[in-house]
Amino acid sequence: MRNYFDLSGRVAVVIGATSGLGRAIAIGLAEHGARVVPTGRRRQQVEEVCCEVGTAVRQVTDVTDRQSIEALRDVVLGAFGRVDILVNAAGYTLKLPTVEIREEQWTGIFDTNLNGALRACQVFYEPLKASGKGRVINIASLSSFLAFRDVAAYSASKTALLSLTRSLGCEWARDGISVNAIIPGVFPTEMNKALIQGSERGRELLMRTPMGRFGAPEELVGAAVLLASDGASFITGQSIAVDGGYLASGVNS
Repeated sequence: MRNYFDLSGRVAVVIGATSGLGRAIAIGLAEHGARVVPTGRRRQQVEEVCCEVGTAVRQVTDVTDRQSIEALRDVVLGAFGRVDILVNAAGYTLKLPTVEIREEQWTGIFDTNLNGALRACQVFYEPLKASGKGRVINIASLSSFLAFRDVAAYSASKTALLSLTRSLGCEWARDGISVNAIIPGVFPTEMNKALIQGSERGRELLMRTPMGRFGAPEELVGAAVLLASDGASFITGQSIAVDGGYLASGVNS
């Protein structure tokens, strides 16, 4: 029987793969047969995750710098001759009342979370089109749908990222490129664990999650493999929530 989720022979670039959810996705795609190039801004972490996925292509990338992304593309094409999958997982947040956030802080978050994904999509467009089975997976957020107190810049950037996903899903469908998003629920990571572990905020998040627990990064792998594979050949412009029921939930007690 055909395995629709086998990624053997596919080349995947995972930007923002040095920690947290991006790292888990990079490792998961490799475990399902893809040749994965994980990248990010921190050289030591790039080296570490490249060792984990077994690739010799080790390129540090800054999504706020288009030339840096172009250099990544050229290195990957030089090594493998193709790119089939692009995962945009680079991002960061800042917890601050909206009235206090400075314009440069707001702009900085957008430049990474939204503009960084746009740059990567534009830079990798041609090789994804040439693949014939191009896949883009953007990592959006629960805050693409809901307001979370004191993270307005992050929420706005992730809402815009979801809109970009829909737009590119429609624009690039005839080019053979599918563009979708994963909506992670609450996953303690290096970026957010100080905000949610053992805090009142964390307790409220657990109360609103029907499964009653936080997610483990590895639990995103299934959705990523689906969206990267032939199993998603007729899926584009969509988002898949991996959130323990958070977005579906009303009253939980």
